[in-house]
Amino acid sequence: MSLTTDKAVASLLRDDDRAVLREIFGERVRFDEPLGPYTSWKIGGPADAFAVVEREEELAAAMRLCFKRRLPWFVIGSGSNVLVGDGGMRGIVVRLGGAFAEIDARVDGDDVIVDAGASAGMAAVTAKAATLGAVGIGSLAGIPGTVGGSLRMNAGTDREMGDFVRSVWVQSPGKPDPHAITVQYFYRHTTLARDAVVSRVTLAFERGDPKSVRDEMQARLVRRKSTQPIALPNAGSCFRNPEGDKAARLIEAAGAKGWRVGGAEVSPLHANFINNVGGATARDVATLLARVRRAVHEQFGVELQLEVHLVGVFIDET
Repeated sequence: MSLTTDKAVASLLRDDDRAVLREIFGERVRFDEPLGPYTSWKIGGPADAFAVVEREEELAAAMRLCFKRRLPWFVIGSGSNVLVGDGGMRGIVVRLGGAFAEIDARVDGDDVIVDAGASAGMAAVTAKAATLGAVGIGSLAGIPGTVGGSLRMNAGTDREMGDFVRSVWVQSPGKPDPHAITVQYFYRHTTLARDAVVSRVTLAFERGDPKSVRDEMQARLVRRKSTQPIALPNAGSCFRNPEGDKAARLIEAAGAKGWRVGGAEVSPLHANFINNVGGATARDVATLLARVRRAVHEQFGVELQLEVHLVGVFIDET
């Protein structure tokens, strides 16, 4: 390992940092913890510290430590939209659990209201909302991530997360206590600040016939299952759809379906998915992403934009 790589993967935590983290989280903090098991790609090197946060007060305490020590940090939800480098991540990685996973769905007059913590799974949110007749919830069905991640990337199909958001509460190192903010929504991104951690969200839907809503959502889920490689480790769509076209169509037309680098493969079922078919590294996936992007640009003049986020330390040695 080179000196540069050795420095890039060295822990930034001091002994007193570890002591503070143990005081906050007890046994729910681990040091030098591999992140692969926490991502849908099953790829990723170790985090200096990995902590499961169960309450807003704990998240605020961790944010204060990061602010005081200027430590990098990252929130990992279901890990469904990230590629973590083989060199891992420096600083503190937190995963929201406990109260952050709670969901309260209710009928309020002609509306269905859903209050959800940031780590609540979208599958559970859509199921609860559909049971109450939330019109439009089918457009969010099948999203593999959490509420917080889905909000940050404004996930959805014919309708998007931002169409249904009523309020958003966040925390950050500079303002660690929960506070409400206003967010603007665009295709696969929002105005949410990079240092803002979504803690909870309120969604509002028009109320319709519960059976019709459930039937429509089920039909969408069946269609998704037949067209996407959900049985293999992947991160969903890797590239955003360019305006007026589909990334999958361009990738397939470029002849990239089935391309492989190491254990990473462009899905033969859906060209915008890259599967971990066994032992793939972050380097394998990143190399394949670059090759696909280059092929589409060379053949069609279209510069595909990544939908997945590459985070952590990427190294040649694995």
